[in-house]
Amino acid sequence: MDDEQNGQQEDWLNSRKNRLPSFTEVLSRRTRPPVDLFMFYLFLQREGAEDILDFWLDVQQHENLCRAYFKDVRKSGRTIKEDWPQYWEYARRRGSIYGTVVGLQPNAAKRSTTSTGEMVNDQEKSAIAHAADEKRGGQRSTTPGFDKEHISSPPTAVNSPDFDPPRSTTPFSLSVRTPTLFNLKRASRAPTIIPRSAAISRMDLIASAERIFFRYLSPAGTVNSPENHEIYLPPALRIHTFPLSSTQEPKSQSDLNMMAHIPDMFHAQKEYCFRAMEQDAFPRFLRSKAFGNLTPVSALVRLVVGLIVLWIGLAAGFSLIFLDVQPKSKRFFLFIPFAFAILFLISHQYELDPILVFLGQSESTPFRTLTIREPYVKRLLLGRAIWVTALVSTCVVALTLIFWAVPGHRL
Repeated sequence: MDDEQNGQQEDWLNSRKNRLPSFTEVLSRRTRPPVDLFMFYLFLQREGAEDILDFWLDVQQHENLCRAYFKDVRKSGRTIKEDWPQYWEYARRRGSIYGTVVGLQPNAAKRSTTSTGEMVNDQEKSAIAHAADEKRGGQRSTTPGFDKEHISSPPTAVNSPDFDPPRSTTPFSLSVRTPTLFNLKRASRAPTIIPRSAAISRMDLIASAERIFFRYLSPAGTVNSPENHEIYLPPALRIHTFPLSSTQEPKSQSDLNMMAHIPDMFHAQKEYCFRAMEQDAFPRFLRSKAFGNLTPVSALVRLVVGLIVLWIGLAAGFSLIFLDVQPKSKRFFLFIPFAFAILFLISHQYELDPILVFLGQSESTPFRTLTIREPYVKRLLLGRAIWVTALVSTCVVALTLIFWAVPGHRL
C-alpha cells in the first residue's frame, strides 16, 4: 500500500513539472510561490474580491467542524440516528456530503469539492490569515464570532423573503466596494479560526452557521458590523433568513427540523463560489503570476519612470546633435538612459522584470518580493525574461545607433 501511494505521489510530482497547477491544488496548498494560496489571496485582495475566498474557507471550516462533531458522536459509541434523529432523517431523504462519516450508504452522499484533494486545514488557514494581515498591516480578530449585539437583533427587513435590495451582478464586482490600485487597507478580515478546546456541540454548529450568514449572506449595511460583506449569489442560492440563534437552544419541532439543515446549509453556495473562482479569477491569477512577476502598482511606477528617463535620454541626444558635440563617440553614452527607459517601458508592457526573474524573485505586494519555487512557472518566466531581455537589447542598440549616425549640426 505504501509503495503504491509513493508511486502515485511520484507520478503526481512528475506531472507537475510540465504543467500549471489546478485550482484544487492551489486550494489544497500543494503548490509553491508564486502560484500558491497566499498569492491567490493577495491577488483577490487587489481586486477587492477576497470575500469570496474568505467565504469558501469559512464554509470549509464549518464543514470540518461538522465532520468533527459527527466523529466525536461515533467515538462516544452512539450512532448519529440516536444522537440527532432529525439530521439523520434529513440526510437519509435528501443526501449529505457527510454520508460516509455519519454511516449512510455511499450513494446517499453528495459530491463535494473536498473530494478532489485535501483542502486547507485549520493550521494552514491560520497561517495564510496571519501572513495576509502582516502584508497589509492589518489586525485580525481571533474571536470565534463578532459582537453578538450586532447580530442578535438584525433589521426585520432582512428576515423577509420579499426583501431583495440591489446586489452585485457577478461574484467579482461588489456593489459597495471599488477595488483600486492603491487600496492598501484590507476591505475585510481574514477567515475566523474556531479554537477547539472542548467537545463540539450542536450549538457550536449553529454559532458557526450564524456567523457565516451574517458575515457573507445578509445584505451589506443591514447588519451593524464592519465584518459584514455580502458576496454575490444567484437568486436560487440566496438565503434570506436565519431563524436560529446561537444564544438560545432550539426547542420547538420547527426549530429542530431547521437545525438539521445546518451541516449542509452552505454547501451549494460553496460549490458555486468554487466554480466562480475556478472559471473567472483563477485563470487571470495564472496569467498574472505564471507569465509575469510584477504587481499593477509596480508596473505603473515603471511606466512613469520609463517615460521620464526616456524624455531625459531624448533631450540629451538631441542636445548632442544640435550642439555638434565632438568627438561623436560621446553619443554612445546615450545607451545608459535608453537602456533604463526601454527596460522600464517593456517591463510595464509585459508586467515582467527580467532582472527579478534572473534573481529568482516575483513580487507579492508592490516592491516586495519572494522566491519563485514552482519549477514549471520558473521555466516559463525564465523563457519570457530571455525574450524581454533580447527585445530591450535590440531596441536600445537601434535607438543608440540612430542617434550616433545622425550628422551633427550646431544651431
